[in-house]
Amino acid sequence: MESKYLFTSERLGFRNWQKADIEPMSALNADPRVMEYFPTIKSKEETAQFINRMQKLFEEKGFCYFAVDRLDNQSFIGFIGFGWQTWEAAFNPNVDIGWRLAQSNWGKGFATEGANRCLKYGFENLGFEKVNSIASIVNTKSTKVMQKIGMQQVMNFEHPLLLDFPQIKDCVLFSIEK
Repeated sequence: MESKYLFTSERLGFRNWQKADIEPMSALNADPRVMEYFPTIKSKEETAQFINRMQKLFEEKGFCYFAVDRLDNQSFIGFIGFGWQTWEAAFNPNVDIGWRLAQSNWGKGFATEGANRCLKYGFENLGFEKVNSIASIVNTKSTKVMQKIGMQQVMNFEHPLLLDFPQIKDCVLFSIEK
């Protein structure tokens, strides 16, 4: 039987997005704690558009912010994977790694485990030479994950798309090479 997963880690399965993911991802995107370091929570329509963009990115480049399930109970917990960033910055265009998990799955090491497995997949299967990651400086949970997966801090900068959001516009760029 063919696996529905592109690859797995010890506890997680990584896959392309399905229409059935819109509801659980919408709930995640509507959680103010999950979205604390983003400009706004996202509507169901915005979530569906995000999923469509991820499906298109996967078709074009063979990667995306992958939908992630827990293997023990097959439950959808969010995304971990790669984006293609082209907004105006000296370090773009670039591949970045990111994650967003349902609050009920925080503090269990899933982001670190999943990001490590994604990096392995990116370097070994997708031929990446370098991967970046960006977070608002105040998002210390994400910057700790970046450090745990071996990324090095490169620079602090004002994110050009977040200038209207003073609480999150100051960001940090981390990077890792093959």
